[in-house]
Amino acid sequence: MKGVIVVLFSAFVTTYASPYWLSENVVGDEFYRFFEFESIPDPTHGRVNYVDEHTARTSNLTYAKDDTFVLRADDATVLNPDGPGRNSVRIRSRKTYTNHVAVFNIRHMPQGCGTWAAVRETLEANQPYGGVVDIIEGVNDQAPNLITLHTTSGCTMPSNREQTGTTTQLDCDVSVNHNAGCGVKAQATDSYGPSFNNIGGGWYAMERQSDGIKMWFWPRNDPSVPQDVKYGEFEANPEHWGVPVANFPNTSCDFNEHFSEHNIIINLTLCGDWAGNTYSQSGCPSTCIDFVNNNPGAFKEAYFDFESVNIYLHPDEYVTELVDI
Repeated sequence: MKGVIVVLFSAFVTTYASPYWLSENVVGDEFYRFFEFESIPDPTHGRVNYVDEHTARTSNLTYAKDDTFVLRADDATVLNPDGPGRNSVRIRSRKTYTNHVAVFNIRHMPQGCGTWAAVRETLEANQPYGGVVDIIEGVNDQAPNLITLHTTSGCTMPSNREQTGTTTQLDCDVSVNHNAGCGVKAQATDSYGPSFNNIGGGWYAMERQSDGIKMWFWPRNDPSVPQDVKYGEFEANPEHWGVPVANFPNTSCDFNEHFSEHNIIINLTLCGDWAGNTYSQSGCPSTCIDFVNNNPGAFKEAYFDFESVNIYLHPDEYVTELVDI
């Protein structure tokens, strides 16, 4: 009977393929259910100590209430130069996803010298073979947001494609240009850092399909925010969202080959391979490591404040997921 139910629903939804259906509405305390805490050495070699859930809760590095989930770094401790890094948080979704839409409603992101904030999708155990999708990423308050794909060799992007952002590199291969990836810089300066926070944040959205990946951003004060994005409606239809900030088509990249199922990862590191290496060019004082060690008060604004994370699936995948429960 279970198989019959799937077949019947699949026959229905194949004629209803454009919109996606809401699969997960992650708000407040639901973040603790949807995500797990990764108390691991920082893969990007930052001056942080990623803590477990118990430590994060008791140290107030994460807290949830109503439609708020906050994730932040310690802002009270002067560090021993020979000891562990500043306590921070890295969380990973318990589920993995392939084709889907993800909408991140964020009021505030980490800011400050030495910060490196990220929201990305990847399968950590398989990197770089399963691909990496950087949805939100930046360092040292340097706007705008940088959206990037990282893959093994054989995945490149066309120079001309419909997007509002600016292409930084066409080759997604991690072995090219020190793993810069095929990036796109958002046009909006309020897409990252203090400018983003000053307007109350905004919405980031990603659509992943076998024929490519697209990204959008709408600032909080943008009157053109689609209703399905703004209000987290049951149906989301990216076809109505306009030209994306970043567009990664499958013209010269087999997405089924280069991208596996992915977890969603949210983390805040300090210094490390990118923020540390570009620190001296950012106008920040001292050295990155010394600044992080000796200035805890500088990290009072180093936090994410999420209103929600919404995950949408195609109707046939959505129904299959329901039946499999």
